[in-house]
Amino acid sequence: MTSSSHLASAPRTAVTPDETPLSPTPRTVVRRGKKRARRSREDLYAVLDAGFVCHLGVIVDGTPMVIPTLYGRLGETLYMHGSTGARSLREAVDGEVCVTVTHVDGVVLARSAFHHSINYRSAMIYGTARIVEDRDEKLEGLRVLMEQLAPGRWDAVRRPTVKELAKTAVLAVSLAEASVKIRQGPPGEEEEDYALPIWAGVLPLHTRWRAPVPDPLLSPGIEVPGHVAERAHTTAFESPALTE
Repeated sequence: MTSSSHLASAPRTAVTPDETPLSPTPRTVVRRGKKRARRSREDLYAVLDAGFVCHLGVIVDGTPMVIPTLYGRLGETLYMHGSTGARSLREAVDGEVCVTVTHVDGVVLARSAFHHSINYRSAMIYGTARIVEDRDEKLEGLRVLMEQLAPGRWDAVRRPTVKELAKTAVLAVSLAEASVKIRQGPPGEEEEDYALPIWAGVLPLHTRWRAPVPDPLLSPGIEVPGHVAERAHTTAFESPALTE
């Protein structure tokens, strides 16, 4: 996604990493690949703010279900939305959920099959989903979602009607219990494998926006707005310069 400056319309809660580290609960303690764990809430915010699609894990009739959905972050709260008729969202209310966000930054090609991997940034959040009933918070949650998806868009479009709001469910999940893992850098090899005559390295992956495509039913004379044109020239999900 775009840099944090493009998300200025969705204010964030300022938190000093050293004062508020990620909570080391039994569910969020990283046991495998411990050196990839990040313990700062700023790292959590960076992973979440760099995207807009998450996977929401819920239990429906005793069976796990994982739903890809849009999200937006405001301070220590993650907002998601969907149809009020969606059973997955109804089942999530007041129940334990797991939300994950992942960015793939490259394929790590090693000299051995065993050490192939990917460079990535990921976050996992556990919590109890809360249905947003208050109208003002519901509108704010939808604004945050839209601004994360398309910065600058909320002020450019028609607001939801009462009927549309009634058809829309907004879920809120606290970011109090979360973990972050990040892998960046070249492959890690067995010492004896470095001498093998096999190419090794990283194939970086960057997602880019393309030129906006107008709606065929767009009225004549309506130009691409600045917030859309500006985003079309940015790189989405670009990996930061991080190391293992």
